[in-house]
Amino acid sequence: MTYALFRIKLLLGFPRPAKLKMKPRQAKYPLLIRLGASSDLDCFMEVFDAEEYRCLLDLASPRLILDLGANVGYSSAFFLSCFPEARVVAIEPDPDNFEVCRQNLAPYGDRVLLLLGAAWSHRCKLVLARGAREWGTQVFEKSEGVPTVEAWAVPSLMEMAGASEIDLLKVDVECSELRIFDENSAAWLPKVRNICVELHDPECEEVFRRAIQDFDCTLSAGSELTYCRNLRPKNAVGAGDR
Repeated sequence: MTYALFRIKLLLGFPRPAKLKMKPRQAKYPLLIRLGASSDLDCFMEVFDAEEYRCLLDLASPRLILDLGANVGYSSAFFLSCFPEARVVAIEPDPDNFEVCRQNLAPYGDRVLLLLGAAWSHRCKLVLARGAREWGTQVFEKSEGVPTVEAWAVPSLMEMAGASEIDLLKVDVECSELRIFDENSAAWLPKVRNICVELHDPECEEVFRRAIQDFDCTLSAGSELTYCRNLRPKNAVGAGDR
């Protein structure tokens, strides 16, 4: 079903289903969307209607994309469809989101490594805290509750993918960017070519900008996302836009 047809059916008085599948033109396969109070439709619209990742489509044949905070898989499906040579490591901590993500990315087969867990500064276990809507799930290292969420640092994710470089690092992790881009990030950032990150508050922005202060890149911003292209250590011999 297309989004336009879905809207027409609602206007004509058809009952609103609990779930539906829609195939946007930018995705190779239909995608599952939970309706009701779910944030899935809003997320779907951001990726496929507002096209918040469109400005990345001119990246030169990315091979490895890390999707940190994959939610239900819409961004990963976009990347996998638009970059047919790419492999995606997608990580999501919320088990309910993860299950929808698994279904949405299953058609892409072994081009996807999907992990139930979170990205962090080091290997550990975290506590899951669900927000009012599914896209607001957070993880914490020190909080009341029993740590149940597996967490990996970026180098561990690269190792699992068998890769030495990250062509695109997409980060939407509800303030966990404070830990991902802490002082430990200096060890792996030289291996990243492009970053797309949602910075959730001024402290997150400060930590991110401090992490990339020793790098040259092309910075731009959308309504919610910050794009960091052609990242390279300062004074490095020119490496072209990759």
